[in-house]
Amino acid sequence: MKKTLDKENRNLVFVVEDNDWYCKMIAHIVSMNPDFEVMTFTNGKECIDNLNLQPFAICLDYSLPDVTGLEVLKKTKAYNPEIEVIIISEQEDIETAINLLKFGAYDYLVKAKDIKNKIFNSLANIFKKHQLVLEVDNLRSQVQTKYSFSKLLIGESDKMKEVYQLMERTLNNDITVSITGETGTGKEMVAKAIHYNSKRKTKPFIPVNVTAVPRELIESEFFGYERGAFTGAMSRRVGKFEEADGGTLFLDEIGDMDAAFQAKLLRVLQEQEIVRLGNNKPVKIDVRIIVATHKDLLEEVRKGNFREDLFYRLIGLTIFLPPLRERDQDVLMLAQHFINSFCKSNGYAPKTISKEAKHKFLSYDFPGNVRELKTVAELSVVMSNSDDIRPEDLTFQTSNKFVGNNHDKDMTMRQYELKIVKSHIRKYEGNIKLAAQKLKIGTATIYRMLKAEEEILAETPGIDN
Repeated sequence: MKKTLDKENRNLVFVVEDNDWYCKMIAHIVSMNPDFEVMTFTNGKECIDNLNLQPFAICLDYSLPDVTGLEVLKKTKAYNPEIEVIIISEQEDIETAINLLKFGAYDYLVKAKDIKNKIFNSLANIFKKHQLVLEVDNLRSQVQTKYSFSKLLIGESDKMKEVYQLMERTLNNDITVSITGETGTGKEMVAKAIHYNSKRKTKPFIPVNVTAVPRELIESEFFGYERGAFTGAMSRRVGKFEEADGGTLFLDEIGDMDAAFQAKLLRVLQEQEIVRLGNNKPVKIDVRIIVATHKDLLEEVRKGNFREDLFYRLIGLTIFLPPLRERDQDVLMLAQHFINSFCKSNGYAPKTISKEAKHKFLSYDFPGNVRELKTVAELSVVMSNSDDIRPEDLTFQTSNKFVGNNHDKDMTMRQYELKIVKSHIRKYEGNIKLAAQKLKIGTATIYRMLKAEEEILAETPGIDN
């Protein structure tokens, strides 16, 4: 069974040599680097039996009393291919050296006067290589943590729980995912979370906003080109599909893709290969596709703006991201999250949201969704002169007026009623009795509706009222 290199023991070096004096000499050379720890063995079996200690390198005598250096090399690589092996031999034999390198030896050194420098330099290069591997592993771990569902997607509303459940179903397979929802709901963030929690997480995530690619450049952008394919093509360039090979290609605003390119995209998805401009040889690709759009693709198909065959190829598993106005209790969670993050990254003291500011947050429908909420929350920190965020610190860039708002049709009935009631309360300067008279409802009804909103405030997790 193959093992991965234990990061705790990356500085451990084995020295395997049956000559006691030479063994001590090599061990001394290795220990001259303070980063290394040394363990010595006088035969191959002892070395093999201790591979579980996970050395990052082995200085191995080719001629051992019990087994050959080649046998130790093979068993080491079978156990853990990341362990590098330096073969040290009495004689310079080119054929033997080539054979050992073929089986994975890092270096082949001859016992001579310059052995000290050669061992020292070879180990230094190996160690540098493994340090880079460790850094990459750490970065990947940080990326996965950054894009874990709990870190990235804030919200406990029923609609967001449905989103999480659907996202979970995408992780152990390569089904195409289509993410729909209004602008600003966080479609790219969901795509990243899916990628970095899937089996493709160690491979590239390549996002492309389809609307940002000029029509005349779309083929070269996606498929790449060869040197001389057109005027100005001075060298070969790989396209987005090849960049994403083994990973995920995220196509944002797919509903706005040029009609002429849709047929070419369909062919790529069907054949799993692309052809660079200026070349006739197809290049195989292994790419997962995630698409996003704020449009109703089926309606675009009916209008003739989107190919029906491409639609069915892309639709896969659909995840609808609800607008922020349908995620009542999530608004305050997200606002506090953005405030905390902004304070931390900009050196501000932590700030909480006052009760009055919470009411103001909940009374606004955020047509720009999460993207707009983030902007409002961060600006509130800058505008605040106290330890908490107050109503006067909140600046909304669009009208708070409810009537005539383009998003009214998407609101729930409860939200619709509450919006009208609060609009009348503001209009009549807090006079609930007068607001009730104008609305032709009882004051008890207004108090009941306001109390229901208070319960949402009180039950919002992680936020002090």
